[in-house]
Amino acid sequence: MATPKKKVSKSRRNMRRFSGGNALDKTTTYTCPACSEPSRPHRICACGHYNGKSVLPSKKAAEAQA
Repeated sequence: MATPKKKVSKSRRNMRRFSGGNALDKTTTYTCPACSEPSRPHRICACGHYNGKSVLPSKKAAEAQA
């Protein structure tokens, strides 16, 4: 089996990988119904909500108690 003579640098590899329409799509976001902030799907929002339910105490509430 043929093996490369020299290591392909990260820059050269990435130039080949993402040229010619192979670029990655933009990341999808959704708006949190609780705080109206954009967030990635299937992740807990910064306000502590996931799927419309409070999962973690919010950072603002934690700061107010401290």
